[in-house]
Amino acid sequence: MENEILVDKDKQEKPKVKVERKEGEPTAAFKGASWAALLVGVSAYLIGLFNATMELNEKGYYFAILIFGLYSSVSLQKAVRDKEEGIPVTSIYYGISWVALIVSVSLMAIGLYNAGSIVLSEKGFYGMAFVLSIFAAITVQKNIRDTQKARERD
Repeated sequence: MENEILVDKDKQEKPKVKVERKEGEPTAAFKGASWAALLVGVSAYLIGLFNATMELNEKGYYFAILIFGLYSSVSLQKAVRDKEEGIPVTSIYYGISWVALIVSVSLMAIGLYNAGSIVLSEKGFYGMAFVLSIFAAITVQKNIRDTQKARERD
């Protein structure tokens, strides 16, 4: 009995359930993390904007930059992906997508640099929330596209 290991019958390992996932489809955890990052980034940015002591026109500027950045990043991701998969993309649309993203990021940086009423830590907060939102929007778009493509293969 010294070397005998007692095993409780109720604590025996149960067989793991295999999750059906198509080849190339992102995991549910990755999809969830991407959506959570988008929600956290956009929510934090908007809550910070709502609570800011800046003028309404200044809040409108930063709100418009967020929307412009989200749209341009998703548009660029789609254009790059379409081009990579051989789906026709006009060079003007592809170029405009790049320019739009560069302009949105530049306007955000210029706005924060020139904002005299915002303390440095708040500028960092807006910058990080903006970057998180842009990155998460690209990732969510990629996940949607990967899931759609994986399901079309069947």
